Amino acid sequence: MMKPKTPLPSEFLFRKQNYVLMLVGLCVIALGFFLMTGHDANTRPDGTFDPNYWNEDIFSWRRIRLAPFLVLLGFVIEIAAILYPFDGLLKRKQNQ
Repeated sequence: MMKPKTPLPSEFLFRKQNYVLMLVGLCVIALGFFLMTGHDANTRPDGTFDPNYWNEDIFSWRRIRLAPFLVLLGFVIEIAAILYPFDGLLKRKQNQ
C-alpha cells in the first residue's frame, strides 16, 4: 500500500528578491510610459490647440528612443524576475 503524502507547508511562489525585481520592472515601465507623454503635434508650448502650428517635440529623442527603450527594459526585468531561480522549489524536489 502507498502511504499518504504529508502536506507541504505553504510558501510564497517567489522569494523577496523576485518581488523586488518585479516592482523595479514595473517602475521602469511606468517611467517609460511617463516619458512618452507630452503635447501632441498641434499643441503650442502654452497648451493651446492650433491646427496651423507644428510641434517638433513629438520627435524628441526622449519620446522616440529613451521611453520605448525603458519600457522594453522593464519587460526584460519582469521576465528575469519571474524566471529567477527559486531555491525552495529545488529543496522540495530533493525531499520527495
